[in-house]
Amino acid sequence: MEAAKKAFAEKGADASLEEIARIAGVGIGTLYRHFPTRDALIGDVYRNETEQLAKAAAELAESLPPKEALRQWMLVFIDYMATKYGMYPVLNSLVGGTSTLYAASGPLISGSIEMLTARAVENGDIRLGISPLDLLRAISGLANNNGPEWKDAAKRLVDIMIAGIEIRPNT
Repeated sequence: MEAAKKAFAEKGADASLEEIARIAGVGIGTLYRHFPTRDALIGDVYRNETEQLAKAAAELAESLPPKEALRQWMLVFIDYMATKYGMYPVLNSLVGGTSTLYAASGPLISGSIEMLTARAVENGDIRLGISPLDLLRAISGLANNNGPEWKDAAKRLVDIMIAGIEIRPNT
């Protein structure tokens, strides 16, 4: 999966299954036993990335204070977006389209951000007068512009957004 993710990110739809097998250090037969079609491999790579994003939310919630867990997960979301945008040409090559993949990933992503923001609100760290998804939409907007430095800008935006929703004691 990592080899496929890397190949798709670098070569897009031009990445061949033979090349992916070579990068993974396996034979093409082994690749086909695990992924009978190109579409199966593409779908599994995308699903894996989304599942890893949701898993990161749970792990960060367990290991960090609520506001910092939210901040760190938003930074992980930026990497997820970079992978997703790098895979767009490949995703667009799916025979059945992407609607099933996106429909399955939506609840994982929204559930993650909603859980993390709810924890931070309940802890008194943040005040959220917007939908939690609006935080991700702002980051996604930078990714959509796809300029060369969008990731750096998105990381700065995370800190700005956290500062904007943070509850500070009156001084």
